Amino acid sequence: MNKQHVLIVDGMALLFRGFFATAFTGNFMVNSKGIPRNGLFGFLNYFTNAIETFAPSHVVCCWDMGSQTFRNELYDNYKSNRDTPPEELIPQFDLAKEIVSAFDIPNVGVVGYEADDCIGTLAKRLQEEFVVTIVSGDQDLLQLVDRQINVAIMKKGQGNYEVYTMDNFYEKKSLSPLQIIDLKGLMGDSSDNYPGVKGIGEKTALKLLDQYGSIDRLLEEKDSLPKGMQKKLEQYKEDLMISRKLAAIMTDVPIEFAIETAIWKRDRSTIETYLIEELEFNNPVRWLKNLS
Repeated sequence: MNKQHVLIVDGMALLFRGFFATAFTGNFMVNSKGIPRNGLFGFLNYFTNAIETFAPSHVVCCWDMGSQTFRNELYDNYKSNRDTPPEELIPQFDLAKEIVSAFDIPNVGVVGYEADDCIGTLAKRLQEEFVVTIVSGDQDLLQLVDRQINVAIMKKGQGNYEVYTMDNFYEKKSLSPLQIIDLKGLMGDSSDNYPGVKGIGEKTALKLLDQYGSIDRLLEEKDSLPKGMQKKLEQYKEDLMISRKLAAIMTDVPIEFAIETAIWKRDRSTIETYLIEELEFNNPVRWLKNLS
């Protein structure tokens, strides 16, 4: 890829994925200080593999900064169906950020916004001068695919990615990237706990967007729809509009960020010492051998 290539890592996605990949066995890899490390182990696997795979010139890692964001102000029940993180995972959040810092890579997060919003803001800010690759397991981020912005979705198994670009997006999704927002507005999102239009699932939402292109045009021309669909759109219009707002990733978060801080450096000594002495990972070579 282009030498000036920024890798934006969804730290939350990698850490949760690393934790739950091993938590079901009860193996929390507790060190001598009583600190669970299984999420950190998985995070390091995914994080270093992404760097090795995409060979970036710059790397940045984005995080949520608490559970409450502007979306909770828009909709009280946003993500209210989610359980609190397991107690074994909680101490691993700050430690994962420390790992990133030990790589001399910036952690980015802004209170009141989600990691997705920080990712979207940085990607749009950098796309004119850099090729940007976003690594995550979260398909919500597909709406960010654009010229010089690619999204690599982690698939089952380490090192397995499905990379979405402007060239292949429609072939893969039968939508444009921005139509992802309207798709979720129509069908809602049970994971994030917002409603969409009751009775409209993915198949119907895709059909409507294929025919009308957007929610705005759909509403403008709703008289051409069957009476049952007209009734649904009228009855659940408020849910539709709030769901579309909730689905849209913000791209103007007030982030103080200098791209120079994200230059990928090759010095492994700091991170190796940290992993051995602080976290008691005795064989960090597994993560470092292919990064020089």
